[in-house]
Amino acid sequence: MQALKDSIEGVDGTTLFCRHWLPQAAATRVAVIAHGLAEHSGRYEYLAGRLAASGFTVYALDHRGHGQSPGRRANIQRFDRVVEDLQALVARAAKDNPGLPLTLIGHSMGGAIALACALRHPAAIRNLVLSGPALSAGKQVPALQLIMVRLLSAILPNVGALTLPADAISRNPAVVRAYEQDPLVYRGAIPARTMAELLKAMQAFPETVDALRMPVLVLHGTADRLVPLGPVEPVLKRLGSADKTVHRYEGLYHEVFNEPERDRVIGDMLAWLDARA
Repeated sequence: MQALKDSIEGVDGTTLFCRHWLPQAAATRVAVIAHGLAEHSGRYEYLAGRLAASGFTVYALDHRGHGQSPGRRANIQRFDRVVEDLQALVARAAKDNPGLPLTLIGHSMGGAIALACALRHPAAIRNLVLSGPALSAGKQVPALQLIMVRLLSAILPNVGALTLPADAISRNPAVVRAYEQDPLVYRGAIPARTMAELLKAMQAFPETVDALRMPVLVLHGTADRLVPLGPVEPVLKRLGSADKTVHRYEGLYHEVFNEPERDRVIGDMLAWLDARA
């Protein structure tokens, strides 16, 4: 596998950092990865390697405010912007690889972004894979807290509103340690603007996801504390795809691609994609 670093122009002209992994032989398929909140594309090197070994050429970007892309740390500014940023990368990947089927993979917040991108711009996307997707907060966020987050987003968009516990991402201590020591991972409190924008997107999904038509695979750990499966289930039931598969992994935490069972999870994903090649 060959790993390259590049950049792409975002929706408002912002230059965003992106990565491109090439397989040893000529690519037969394309994958685009959207990472989660406060992290970056470099944390998907292992997944990209497994995909490349199966003939994928893989693309991933650092969302604005994340990793090596510019912007206030972990502040996505507007949800619509990160959706259109991702669409710009999907369009680039499709243009670079004409005729090859493209799979969009989104994790956590990236799952919400990927789903919104697939709903708005389905033409170039053959399959959608969602890992621990942040599609609903359910009743976990009290009404008063929602009001406060929205107010802070309007007047103090960069003030911290939520801190993510590192030990909730994986049961593998080495993964947690690497996450905590990674200088490109944002470990401060998540800005109110990002939280408000993500919560607004979540609230819209129940009324929009029935329009989804492409094959969709969802991978979710039952012990996920960052994006609990329970509140997400009603949204998954409303996904409009006739070809819909949900793998619920008993006891796995949030980052199923970084759990001790990651090879089984990735194997399940590749088998699902192979069956739709």
